[in-house]
Amino acid sequence: MSLGPDSLLVVDKDDLNRDRIFQYLSKCGYETSQAASGRDALDWICSHQVDLVLLDAGNSRADGMETLTALREIYAAEQLPVIVLLPSDAGEEEISALEAGANDFIVKPVLFPVLLARIQAQLSHKQAVEALRESEERYALAARVANDGLWDWDLVADKICYSPRWKAMLGWEEHEVSNDPDEWFRRIHPDDVDRIRVDIAAHLEEQTPHFEGEYRILHRDGNYLWMLCRGLAVRGADGKARRMAGSQTDITRGKVVDILTGLPNRVLFMDRLGRSFERAKRHREKTLALIFLDLDSFKLINDNHGHLVGDQLLVAIAGRIESSVRSSDSIVRFGRNHTIARMGGDEFTLLLEDISGVLDATRVAERISKELAIPFVVNGQELFPTASMGIAVYDPAYHTPDELLRDADTAMYSAKALGDGRYEVYDPNMRAQAVARQQLRLELQRALEEKEFEVHYQSVAFLETGRIWGFEALIRWRHPARGLVLPAEFLPVAEESGLIVEIGRWVLETACQQMRIWQSRFSDDPALLISVNLSARQLLQTDFAQQCRAVLDRTRLLNSSLNLEFTESVMMPDPESAIRLMCQLKSLGVKIALDDFGTGYSSLGSLSHFPIDSLKIDGSFVSRVTKDDEVVRTLITLGRNLGLKVVAEGVETAEQAAKLRELGCELAQGYYFSVPVTAQEATDMLAANRHWAATSKAARLARGDRFPAASPAAHLHLGSG
Repeated sequence: MSLGPDSLLVVDKDDLNRDRIFQYLSKCGYETSQAASGRDALDWICSHQVDLVLLDAGNSRADGMETLTALREIYAAEQLPVIVLLPSDAGEEEISALEAGANDFIVKPVLFPVLLARIQAQLSHKQAVEALRESEERYALAARVANDGLWDWDLVADKICYSPRWKAMLGWEEHEVSNDPDEWFRRIHPDDVDRIRVDIAAHLEEQTPHFEGEYRILHRDGNYLWMLCRGLAVRGADGKARRMAGSQTDITRGKVVDILTGLPNRVLFMDRLGRSFERAKRHREKTLALIFLDLDSFKLINDNHGHLVGDQLLVAIAGRIESSVRSSDSIVRFGRNHTIARMGGDEFTLLLEDISGVLDATRVAERISKELAIPFVVNGQELFPTASMGIAVYDPAYHTPDELLRDADTAMYSAKALGDGRYEVYDPNMRAQAVARQQLRLELQRALEEKEFEVHYQSVAFLETGRIWGFEALIRWRHPARGLVLPAEFLPVAEESGLIVEIGRWVLETACQQMRIWQSRFSDDPALLISVNLSARQLLQTDFAQQCRAVLDRTRLLNSSLNLEFTESVMMPDPESAIRLMCQLKSLGVKIALDDFGTGYSSLGSLSHFPIDSLKIDGSFVSRVTKDDEVVRTLITLGRNLGLKVVAEGVETAEQAAKLRELGCELAQGYYFSVPVTAQEATDMLAANRHWAATSKAARLARGDRFPAASPAAHLHLGSG
């Protein structure tokens, strides 16, 4: 379309007539050119922009008609209008000119106002045609390249024109979708269609400025896609909507895909679970299983390293889960019939379809556990996350897919209660256990408020002399109905619920207060230590070192008298953060012990990286020491070479104690020496031990003493034998 003045070409052999027309049209504002012959005109048109030709066919009719014919071979009438000048006696030549392709004619002598009106009419028509063509081209181009599907609804005829893209988005070819509005609405999900109809009606009734709605629509492959649809009504002079046009955008990815990991999210997972559930009800030869996975120590990693590292770890874990499914022997048999989803936070689910039974599901869980056991290197840092998994297998007794998900979740919590990095298969008893755990959470909260917890103390003694080196503080619950409850029964629930933080804070302060009392009474031995175990939840607290300082200040206990015990299971998911906390505590003068060494992921060589003072050999190794002493011998030698005190846990017999002394172990604790006792019993034990240790060994042997009878309830065996 021309952006400047319209360009006209006057073709006439009569110089005077041509010049008169030229002068008139130039004065009217047109950009006018002249040609004396048809050949000159064609040459000019080939090299210049011309919007309209004024062609005299009177002086040389053959030349004029030949020129018109030649122009029409190149340009259509809409592209280059031609007005033919004919003599007053032209007769049927008017018809011939029109048939040859002239847009209009005018009879000489020319009346300029008439000529001007006809030129303007032809130019206006040409511009309208060009504008329409450009608009159609733009629409066609937009429809081809746009990712959206376009639609145009003739409300009067009740017909909708769907663009090719609209049809292709739903998996259909151009010819497979008619212009019936039902082609659209019958594909919309039954739960969404009424809402969409109401929203469209509201816009047509001018209640809303435009229509916009999200809905699910059925694809040819049987899946539902999420669409965002927008539309605008075109109204007539009476204000009534005559047409409505708009677009349809595929927003499925944003709706059903987890942005971080690229896995399906909860919405898509529940949709696929629902369809799989219905298939399982119809086809009994195969079944389905659901694995619910929850990371055990993700919050610790996220808090210590920041959300960026946490997000990168989640992406890496998602990749490991996918890899374990692809490589699993049980999955190979049923191909791609599985869905891995991120349900939110650090929770993942895995739907296994067309499997033979629970064995297939447990194989997958075992493969995932092996994959996650390989350390993750994220942002240059080595991380060791573990996951608890629950497995639920379809049963015809299930009424809804939600029940299957609920039971997998229940099994996961049962696995978590047994320790990190485990999986459990759901059985009906677990539901009762879940209810019991919830009841226990409520009772633990009440126990905190009612001060029902107690701290008991188990002695740690020198193997050579029998002298007490210190005590380990151990929590007990004096339940009003059940009596004394051991920590194994309630600590997992306390950890899971977060109550362990408050409980742990109370244990730390109580134990420090008691040790301060003992040091005041037994002032001859200020080196006594009190050992306190740390939970994973306590390590999540960024100000834990400051909390310890505050407790030591309040109780006025020597900082060096506090010995904090870290277990491998607590440390290894994020060893670098654990080391940082250890260093903060060491800077306070607090001592650090590594508990249960050898039962986690750390290697013997990793000990040198931990700023610890003592190493505690797990009781599982000590129980076998009289039959196989290789592991204990190695740990003792390693600890001594690193300048660490070595404590053997779980010593129950004189034979074990003797063997440990022979291997060079310095310290031990266990039922052979004493069960955990109350603060008063521990006080009596200390007094008796100090008196007994002060007696010469020869005198003790002469009397046959093996231990001081400090408390019948304590079962004390504090002699060296």
